[in-house]
Amino acid sequence: MQIKNGTFYSGDQPLFYLADTCWSAFTNILESDWAYYLDYRKMQGFNVIQVNLLEQWDASKSVLDIQPFIKKTDGTFDFEQLNEAYFDRVERMMLLAREKGFTIALVLLWVNYLPDTWATKLLATSQFPKEKVADYVDYVMARYDKFEPIYLISGDTDFPSDEVIAYYKIALDSMKKNNPLALKTFHIRGREKGLPDVFESHDDLDFYMFQSGHNHKFQDMPYRLAEIFYQKEPKRLAINAEPCYEMMGYSGKVYGRFSREDVRRAAWESVLSGAGSGITYGAHGIYSWHVSELGFNSDIGEAFDTPFDWHDALQFEGAWDYAFLKQFIEREKLFSLTPCQSVIGNDSEAIRASETIAQMIVYIPYNVQVILNGNYASCEMVYLDLESKKQMATSGQYDASTRVTKVPMHRFVRDVLLIIKKNKGEI
Repeated sequence: MQIKNGTFYSGDQPLFYLADTCWSAFTNILESDWAYYLDYRKMQGFNVIQVNLLEQWDASKSVLDIQPFIKKTDGTFDFEQLNEAYFDRVERMMLLAREKGFTIALVLLWVNYLPDTWATKLLATSQFPKEKVADYVDYVMARYDKFEPIYLISGDTDFPSDEVIAYYKIALDSMKKNNPLALKTFHIRGREKGLPDVFESHDDLDFYMFQSGHNHKFQDMPYRLAEIFYQKEPKRLAINAEPCYEMMGYSGKVYGRFSREDVRRAAWESVLSGAGSGITYGAHGIYSWHVSELGFNSDIGEAFDTPFDWHDALQFEGAWDYAFLKQFIEREKLFSLTPCQSVIGNDSEAIRASETIAQMIVYIPYNVQVILNGNYASCEMVYLDLESKKQMATSGQYDASTRVTKVPMHRFVRDVLLIIKKNKGEI
C-alpha cells in the first residue's frame, strides 16, 4: 500500500483503506483461528488489520502463554531478553496475512509502555527503556519490513511530556533510517485534536490517524475531528482509526453499548467530513480476542463491559456495513471527496455532505426533510437505506424566494444516504 496524489494505492489501483481492529492477535489467537479470521474478513472486503506488536494491556485472557519479552519475577518484562519464539510466531502470522492480501498496520509502542501517559497513570505496567527504542525498531523492521506493513508508531497515546515526545521521535527517526519509504503514522488517544508540532510538521509523517472513541457523551467526535484534521497543514490524508466499536460498552463503566447503527453513523460522518480515505471497524470481542470462558478485566483502561466471544463478534452485521461503505466509495470512484457542509440548510450538524465534480453524497441519520442551499431541482436523486440497501427515487423542489431546494423526507426507518447526481449549472 502506498500514497499517491492524496489517495491510497495498491500498485496502480486506487483503494479505500478498510481496516479491522485486532489489537491482541499476536498474543491471543491460535494460528488456525487466525487463518479463519483472515479468510472471513477478506471475504467481506477488508484490506488492513490493525495489530499491536506488544501485549495489549486490555486484551482478554488467552489459552496461549506467549509474550514478546521474558518476564521477570515481579511480572514485568525484561526488555533485555526478546522472546524469539514470539517474534517467529508474529512472522508466520504476518506472512499469512500478506499471502491473503492484507496489509498489517503494526503498532510498535502502545501507550502503557511509556512514562507519564494517561494509561501509565491508571495502571503501572512494564516501562520500555528509552535507550532500547532504536534497537527495538531496528529489530522489528529487519524482520517484518519485507511484509510492507504500515507502522503505527504509537497506540492510543497522548503527549503529556517532552519525555513521551522523545520516545516517539527516536522511533520515527529509526524508521526513517531503516526505510524512508515505509508508511508511518501515529495512533492517538480518543478525542485528541492533533500531534505535537514536531510530528505534524515532520516530513516523514505520511498521514493522520485520529480516534473518535468510545465515550457516548461525545458522539459528534467523528465529524468534528474529521473536520479538524482535514483542515490541518501540511495537508495529509486522515482516517478515523478508532470509531466506536460495535457492541462495545460505553467507556467509564457507563451502562449501554454501541449498536450497529451507531458504528455505521460514525463511519459515514467521518468519511463525509474530511476523512474520506479510509475507516477502521472494531467489534467488541475481536480487538481483545475474547473467549467467553476465560475472562476479561473490565477495570483496566477505559473500563469497558464484558466483550462477546470472538466467534459471535466476528458475525456482527456492522462489519458488512463498513464493507459496503468501501464498495460504494470504490465503485463510485469517490477518492477525491470534498466536504461541502455549507450546502446543508437543516439546523443539524449531524447531517453531513461531501462532493466530487459529478455527485454529492449526503448522510442523514434521522428522517427529515432535507434542505439544500442552492438549486438542485433538476438533479437526479435517490435515497439509499444503509441497513437494508434498498433505494427510493426522490426529487427536489427549488424555492426561488429562499434559494433552497427542499427534498421530501424519505420513508425508511434507519439512516440513509441522499445521492445527488449533479448537473452542470446548478447553483
